[in-house]
Amino acid sequence: MLKEFREFILRGNVVDLAVAVVIGAAFGAVVAAFVADIVTPLIAAIGGKPDFNGLQFTINKSVFKYGHFFNAVVSFLIIGAVIFFLVVKPLNTLAARRKKDEAPEPEAPAEDVLVLMEIRDLLAGGGQASSTPSRPT
Repeated sequence: MLKEFREFILRGNVVDLAVAVVIGAAFGAVVAAFVADIVTPLIAAIGGKPDFNGLQFTINKSVFKYGHFFNAVVSFLIIGAVIFFLVVKPLNTLAARRKKDEAPEPEAPAEDVLVLMEIRDLLAGGGQASSTPSRPT
């Protein structure tokens, strides 16, 4: 049983997933700090209010703290925008550049083109088969 567990743990995709989770958590902390320390104060400087936690209303002595929800939605949108513009967009641009630099491989000729090439070679050789490899059957 321990041997099977060891094989499971050392399988490439499990280790890759573990590394991705750890890196993702660390990157999440970096993005959250960037949003909290740079983007949110910038929005507060423009809009005048960085925190909406105090927004609430009461109905029949039940308090609805919609400000907390609003903060979560705004944080989610800001984090999404930061990740898109600082990570996804540059990586997509880099991938497009790499793909553009690669020359596409030529495609194999179609079956009908191979038949026409064989006929051409036979006609050019005076009815004798040439050294051109025949088409696959």
